Amino acid sequence: MDFLQKTWEEIGISCGLSSYISQLGPSEYHVQLHVSPQNEGFAQQYARLQRGFERVCAELLPADARPVLKRYFVSDATNQAPLMESETACTVSVIQQPPLDGSKISLWVYFLTGADVQCADGVTTVEHGGYRHLWHMGMESPAGDSAAQTEALLTRYEGELTAQGATIADDCVRTWFFVRDVDTNYAGLVKARLDNFLRVGLTPDTHYISSTGIGGLPADTRSLVQLGGYAVKGLEPGQQRYLYALTHLNPTIEYGVTFERGTVVEYGDRAQAFISGTASIDNKGQVVHVGDIVRQTHRMWENVDALLAEAEMNLAEHAAQITVYLRDTADYVTVRDLFAARFPHVPTVITLAPVCRPEWLIEMECIAVADRQHETYRPF
Repeated sequence: MDFLQKTWEEIGISCGLSSYISQLGPSEYHVQLHVSPQNEGFAQQYARLQRGFERVCAELLPADARPVLKRYFVSDATNQAPLMESETACTVSVIQQPPLDGSKISLWVYFLTGADVQCADGVTTVEHGGYRHLWHMGMESPAGDSAAQTEALLTRYEGELTAQGATIADDCVRTWFFVRDVDTNYAGLVKARLDNFLRVGLTPDTHYISSTGIGGLPADTRSLVQLGGYAVKGLEPGQQRYLYALTHLNPTIEYGVTFERGTVVEYGDRAQAFISGTASIDNKGQVVHVGDIVRQTHRMWENVDALLAEAEMNLAEHAAQITVYLRDTADYVTVRDLFAARFPHVPTVITLAPVCRPEWLIEMECIAVADRQHETYRPF
């Protein structure tokens, strides 16, 4: 994994870039773009961000790099989304999880080279090596309460996967649930997801799906939940396995929720680890270091590294991108400095997004990549 930090002072844009270069399969790039606030409105910051994206593509990436997904973190989705251009090159999510650096917008982009990347109807399809990767961000169903919306979204997502010859139970690797007023609406999501998973065959005796369930406001004020999903068709049995770190965390079903702590997908040339939203929790499901943002941050890191260790990885060397969610804006400077001291090289965004349990002050997720040599699996 290679890392680069780049700033374009003349347009007030900076970015973090991670690169996983492969000779055997597609190369992967994660970019986190940041806007330097300059006492201006959203339209001006958005325009500068788009210029920064163009600079990344022209100066930092190979000519054949194609975006697979974009996630815009914005400060006021309802008012800002109508000012944004419609995009068709890849799947896109726009979510109100304000960047805490004082800007109105930040952008995470995942790029690939050396693969067939297509986008239709909001779904990015990547074909290479006998695998079909399906990314769909920004799904919403703005009718009913959070339980009804979650059920509608999962039913719709299952239908989309079925049309591709895939299923949630067999092929989905990762989901993201962003919840309006998470303190109130998360319970409905949890119940609907549990019921839906039981119907499709996901139980404590099988497996669940790595996931983040966190506060986030869709642009449509009727939408209480926004769903994103990633699935892979073509994996062999055993290629996808789950990360537990039972010395540090307990199975989520023990406190009534249904997701895996992390998933690693093994390919012939590499492994990709998807770490779910992870907070300061112990192996009894209890919040650790209540009220202490510094100690919660350190415990969160410890938990993530324990999960990654089961995939033969660690945060410092293998994390390709990190998203951090805070409940309290006043904790931003403390957390920013902690991450800058330990992971200055990793593309990272720190946002305002309350965690699903009020006592958790911070949560993070990440994607990590490491070399592998598996003769029994096809390269990525």
